Amino acid sequence: MNFSRLFVLRPVATSLLMIAFVLIGLVAVRFLPVSSLPDVDYPTIQVQTFYPGASPQVMAKFPVGAV
Repeated sequence: MNFSRLFVLRPVATSLLMIAFVLIGLVAVRFLPVSSLPDVDYPTIQVQTFYPGASPQVMAKFPVGAV
């Protein structure tokens, strides 16, 4: 017997099955965890340079790409 033929021949059972799936889905949505601030690991970049005797202010003013 064709699987889809079973649902065509029994429309009431098909409708009840569909209603059951919708109700189960609505109940299941309530149990999904939702967080206003999820844990996210943001990418970070770490740059290391060696400039003996320089303060952080001098390093911040140092032009990018300068040698």
